[in-house]
Amino acid sequence: MNRLFFQPHQAGLSKVQAAEHTLRNINPDVLFEVHNYNITTVENFQHFMDRISNGGLEEGKPVDLVLSCVDNFEARMAINTACNELGQTWMESGVSENAVSGHIQLIIPGESACFACAPPLVVAANIDEKTLKREGVCAASLPTTMGVVAGILVQNVLKFLLNFGTVSFYLGYNAMQDFFPTMSMKPNPQCDDRNCRKQQEEYKKKVAALPKQEAVQEEEEIIHEDNEWGIELVSEVSEEELKKSSGPVPNLPEGITVAYTIPKKQEDSVPQVTVEDSGESLEDLMAKMKNM
Repeated sequence: MNRLFFQPHQAGLSKVQAAEHTLRNINPDVLFEVHNYNITTVENFQHFMDRISNGGLEEGKPVDLVLSCVDNFEARMAINTACNELGQTWMESGVSENAVSGHIQLIIPGESACFACAPPLVVAANIDEKTLKREGVCAASLPTTMGVVAGILVQNVLKFLLNFGTVSFYLGYNAMQDFFPTMSMKPNPQCDDRNCRKQQEEYKKKVAALPKQEAVQEEEEIIHEDNEWGIELVSEVSEEELKKSSGPVPNLPEGITVAYTIPKKQEDSVPQVTVEDSGESLEDLMAKMKNM
């Protein structure tokens, strides 16, 4: 995020402080609550959970949605743990270290897969992230990729909060091929997070309690069978003419029909005329024609 909104005069400020200053200048009517701390520590994690539970616009009410825009797996797992415990819906987002791909993911505890249901290899293998990063080398960064992923995330947030369009449970972005894969991921019954498994059971009970909807088969309405204007559909071709214009139906396997058949060709019946031989030569006939 520091590639998107940090400005030279904000040097020395933390990310959250710089973000608040920039956003407040864009829209001073928005209320901001800033906490600059590490959410993975025990003390800060409890405060973080408290603000999710009681930090809504109406004090004492939970927030509507949590957005994750962090840059490490440890912080993502902390957000995942908090939201699973509280049953809080949240959206996760991220950009790859090579800066040419990213993704967003909607996580509804119990209904869709949480971050721990299908964790990245680093998380699944309990690898320390710090050991993967080389000293003095920063991961690649493209503000364009970050801008695309941020835009997709905010678009999904608007659709979710304002209830319009299709809200994506997972949407990826591959900048190299301009590819946007999308999918829905079901929760893992063997998820390592016990609160995720608990939320799955709660969701199953909720679905089971819903009234079952019986499928009603609607009969197709016949148009113009009986109408006040006396409109009738009359064929311009008689049945006899239709038979004459149709040909024999070929022997086809069951389930296959022909759209039309070609009638047999009828040979033109021309009456034969015979001329009697007069016995005259060609010269005699030519002489008669000249005298006419």
